Amino acid sequence: MPLIPEEPQIHESAQGPRATPASGRTAPTPRPVPGPRPAAPSRPGRPGPLRPTPPAQRTPRDAAPAMPGPSGPAAPAAAASPQIQLIPASAEGALDAAEEAVDLLLDSGRAPGDVLVLTTGAQHPWAEHELSFGEASYWAQHDAGDDVFYADAAVASRAATRPVVVVAVNGGPASAAATALPLAHSRAGALLIVCGDPQQINSVLGAGV
Repeated sequence: MPLIPEEPQIHESAQGPRATPASGRTAPTPRPVPGPRPAAPSRPGRPGPLRPTPPAQRTPRDAAPAMPGPSGPAAPAAAASPQIQLIPASAEGALDAAEEAVDLLLDSGRAPGDVLVLTTGAQHPWAEHELSFGEASYWAQHDAGDDVFYADAAVASRAATRPVVVVAVNGGPASAAATALPLAHSRAGALLIVCGDPQQINSVLGAGV
């Protein structure tokens, strides 16, 4: 006879969640609760002792996809061509239009060191002034990369790539724009702004810049 009462006790423990008396025993069900740890964060008091292990497991999972993720899209992003904006202006007003474009870029949050300005004709007054102290000092400011840099398009091949390049087609030889625009395009990382005669610029850009 002692075997008979023992068997129902064993079955009751197994059938505890189904029977009503066992429902009282479901109170000690914090054992399954720590298993589903995503539910734990909703309880601010208990996450302290239970969360130390999950974050350690989540960080490597996040780090693993993050490593291949950026490397994949980074290559195509770098290969993308810069956007081109055309600002119609005469040869006499191209430099002023370029100055206005630079002001708008800086006002919109662009860092001064992100901008390179090239001229096909007369030098920008800043470039003329800085060159009066010698080319070494002049190009040292370019290498510092902390301010807008102005240069003649003829020496643009020496300039490093910057996110934004502004070209003022303000005169010069007839071939100046045809030479300057492809070079400026290769130096622009994200945006190329060209100020000048639209027909002249479009003829060069349409040639495959």
